[in-house]
Amino acid sequence: SLSHHPPRGVAGIFQSTKKLVLSERAGRGQILEFLRKNAANGLSMANLVAGLASILCSLNRQYSYSCWLLLVGFLLDLADGAVARRLNACSALGAKLDDFADFTTFGLATALLLQPEGVLDGLLVIAYVMAVFSRLCFFSSAGIPFTYRGLPCPYASSLLAGTFLLTGGNVVLLRVTAAVMVLFMVDRGFYPHDKVLESQLWKKVVYAGGVVAILFSPATVASVYCLAWSTSYIVFPFAIWSCKA
Repeated sequence: SLSHHPPRGVAGIFQSTKKLVLSERAGRGQILEFLRKNAANGLSMANLVAGLASILCSLNRQYSYSCWLLLVGFLLDLADGAVARRLNACSALGAKLDDFADFTTFGLATALLLQPEGVLDGLLVIAYVMAVFSRLCFFSSAGIPFTYRGLPCPYASSLLAGTFLLTGGNVVLLRVTAAVMVLFMVDRGFYPHDKVLESQLWKKVVYAGGVVAILFSPATVASVYCLAWSTSYIVFPFAIWSCKA
């Protein structure tokens, strides 16, 4: 009698093809899930690399490149939290990686811009690094949502990098500015959690303008833009940057 089933060889090929397609789909799903969970970690790693590269530039007295890398780190830091929340990929490991990247970039790398040459200069560098360390490790928002306690260190770093570029590396002015930023960071006054990429459209436009200014504009334009951005947040945190997501 004639069989209504396909020959065994054809059925075997069909089953093998089906398994291959399913396995490929599963593999793609695993890859996409891995990328989703680690997208923010990738941005934190990029921030860390930018900080380490900035340190190397400072050690070689290439301070302009160091400032540019700090400003890139500033953009990366604002993005990684937004990406983690958007993709629902927040984790304890990611938070630790982000803090370590911030300490490296906005603490150690930024402090090297001060170019310490004596005991007093060295103490200022230590004070700046410890202020960043304290700000990252010990300050909390005391249960108040959408706020920081103390000035977030990326804004202090952006201000210092912009000041360095705009003044041509005026070390005296930079050290005075750094001392003021130490006071802002250790003060427990409240600052809004700006959530630039998760709030009003104009904040996203400001971020996009920062990307264009830092990556594609002359150093003077980028420094003025970042100085205005950081100063507006530092001086008028709630009047301008209060989160209304």
